[in-house]
Amino acid sequence: MADKPTAAATTTAKPPPPPTKPHPNNLNRHPYRPNPTIYHRNHRRNYFCLFCFWSILIIILLLLIATIAGCILYLLYRPHRPTFDITSLKISHFNLTTNADDVTHLTSNMNLTFSTKNPNKRVVFFYDPITINLLVADTQIANGSFVNSFVSEPNNITVVRSQLYGANLLLESSTVNQISADLKKKSGMPLKIYLDTKTQVKIESIKSKKVGIRIVCEGIHSLVPKGGGGGGKSGNSTAAAAVAATVTDAKCNVDLRIKIWKWTFSS
Repeated sequence: MADKPTAAATTTAKPPPPPTKPHPNNLNRHPYRPNPTIYHRNHRRNYFCLFCFWSILIIILLLLIATIAGCILYLLYRPHRPTFDITSLKISHFNLTTNADDVTHLTSNMNLTFSTKNPNKRVVFFYDPITINLLVADTQIANGSFVNSFVSEPNNITVVRSQLYGANLLLESSTVNQISADLKKKSGMPLKIYLDTKTQVKIESIKSKKVGIRIVCEGIHSLVPKGGGGGGKSGNSTAAAAVAATVTDAKCNVDLRIKIWKWTFSS
């Protein structure tokens, strides 16, 4: 019996998938690489921020420590400002001279005595030489100085004497009129005295830096020796007796003068 032909098994291979086309947006894209320039820039910025932070923190800590130390010193020693008083002011010469051109000059001679008191128990003041200016109607009419430095010990009173001069000072007509009007009053003309110096403070073994102080004394009134205050063509009071100013109402205020570069601050 003849065998029946068998149909050969046929297998059909599947065609390969079509190649994937790249997306149009990825045609020019490069692989990511970190930018070293940006990394270093951020690194430096972090260092700068840390430096600023620690600098500000250190400054705040130093200010806090200084404040605490100042409070401790104040509570322990209770420091007070020195006080100043005008003891006497004597005018021995006061000559107003007006020439033919109605220009007035002033020549004066005065003796000033003042005192300074240190009210503290354990604080010492060191004073530089003192510059003295005497004013009438906000116009300087005499000046002088105390050229010696001195030390004001605790609970001590120091008396200072100085001579003031005004040599042929040119006065404005408004100042002359004001002086003439004041001299007609029973109390006389009001005077103002400025004392300028530098002082250093010592507490136990701690010394401060020198700081400027200005002492302003007001409430002083005085007449002048006879013949010297009329503002006439020629007034001379050389031989007249000295006149003592009234200083019972005089008050002196002490102001700190702190200078920072071009500016001076008072307190």
